[in-house]
Amino acid sequence: MLQSLNQHYIAPIRSFNRAARLFLVMMLINGLVLSGWYLFFNFYMLESGFSLEFLGLVNSLPSAAGLIFGLVVGRISDRIGRKLALILGIGLTSLFMLAQVTFHQPFVIAASAFLTGVFNMLFIISQAPLMMKLSNPKNRTMLFSLNFGLQTISGAAGNLFAGQLPAIFGTLLNIQARSATAYQAVLIVTVLLGTTSLIPIWMMKEPRTLQAESLKHNDEEPVQAAALAGHEDPRRDKLSPALVALIIKMSIPQVLVGFGAAILLPYLNIFYKARFNINDSLLGLLFGLGSLMIGIACLFGPWLSTRLGGKVRAVVAVQSGSLVFLLMTGFAPFLWLSSIGYLLRSGLMNMSAPLYSAFCMEHTPEQHQGFVNSILNITWNIGWAVGPFISGIVQERYGFTPLFITTAVLYFMSTALVWVFFKNMDNTKVASQAVLQSPEYIKE
Repeated sequence: MLQSLNQHYIAPIRSFNRAARLFLVMMLINGLVLSGWYLFFNFYMLESGFSLEFLGLVNSLPSAAGLIFGLVVGRISDRIGRKLALILGIGLTSLFMLAQVTFHQPFVIAASAFLTGVFNMLFIISQAPLMMKLSNPKNRTMLFSLNFGLQTISGAAGNLFAGQLPAIFGTLLNIQARSATAYQAVLIVTVLLGTTSLIPIWMMKEPRTLQAESLKHNDEEPVQAAALAGHEDPRRDKLSPALVALIIKMSIPQVLVGFGAAILLPYLNIFYKARFNINDSLLGLLFGLGSLMIGIACLFGPWLSTRLGGKVRAVVAVQSGSLVFLLMTGFAPFLWLSSIGYLLRSGLMNMSAPLYSAFCMEHTPEQHQGFVNSILNITWNIGWAVGPFISGIVQERYGFTPLFITTAVLYFMSTALVWVFFKNMDNTKVASQAVLQSPEYIKE
């Protein structure tokens, strides 16, 4: 037991370098502070008099922006470096988030939401390539899982804290806790506090290449090190047909799960309000526990990946298990039963995200990681670009029932394709070497 704990958790965490630790602090602050935004933005918009259809449009625009500019942003991240990309992403995203809640003109709100999506994409797609640089094959799965887990655990604490803020601001400003002004105050404060995540990233020193870090820490895996050593060859800057085919396979499940998430997840707070008339404090507690569940579940990712024989098997197992609890969330007749379904679905489904991200990055040459990660986020955002808008229309006409069913079907299809495409690729060294040394890839 102790040996397994040391092997899967203690030893990898102790091996993190200073830059990796600062990166985790940045993500911890980001998850802690900005959870209030996701909890109360929908309520602010509705209390301000905007319709569900306009709210759906605003929620769709950030993803539409990522879809349109994703490839450009990915190349920018590859060119300017991950640290600068994260700084620009956090700073400008915060600026345009503030614009969404300080102006009341629909055009300004929509334009700000669009620009938020552009710069948030820069922030998002730079994370996984940077984590590849900050890790080695022995601690990489732990870094990816710990990053996702800590961010969601901090989101849990943030949700618990943010759930109390409308009442606090209502008292301080002598207004109703559920008024647009109270929600606006919460949103402004959370965004401003979120900018403090710039401090640890500013203190970080970004490694020059993945090659240097991998060779330094990976004396026992010469095959992987040799493959990584070839990443920096300038003659190998073109995408090979083999790598293009692999990227397409990586992207298709992202389209399906992204659309399934987009039509449902942004509106779960509205679902609970409409279905069970839940108050803000209890809603904050539920969403906080959901984030806590995600964080705890993600910490089991490295262990589960080892026990099941690879990241792909772990992804398929947890996503399959989450489907039952997704349906329980939507169709349970009691709040406590629906809440259990929500918590278990959140933990299982989100446990797969860092594992799948690490799997994709491990199979991508370093000089293309920003570009490939932007493609993966673009395919995810295909659904998010239209899903929230469609969902708003469906909610007004048919309610949430068709949304839960559609999401379950799309999640099932995505999980099945991950297994079909990658069930024979759980051996990272073999898969990476196959792509990097294929005749199509080494041809100038």
